[in-house]
Amino acid sequence: MKLDHIKAEIARMRVQIKRQQRDILDLQRAGIPTSSAIALLERMQNKTDELIGERNRLTGEARVADQHTYASGKAIRGVPSHRRI
Repeated sequence: MKLDHIKAEIARMRVQIKRQQRDILDLQRAGIPTSSAIALLERMQNKTDELIGERNRLTGEARVADQHTYASGKAIRGVPSHRRI
């Protein structure tokens, strides 16, 4: 999956989670058992957590790929000494 697709899926899942939470509250107010709805909510939250982990991993890889490095692979940080005033 690409990073943009994962970010869009996370946003969509967050909207669904909020909707599910509202539905659970409505069911609880009506006195209807909510155990299956809560189980569904937990699965949705676990799926979102997995997507967030994947997003973080891909974001980290993108940052590493964008960094300038020495031949040894170590990241170059700061300003080179010949450009310091």
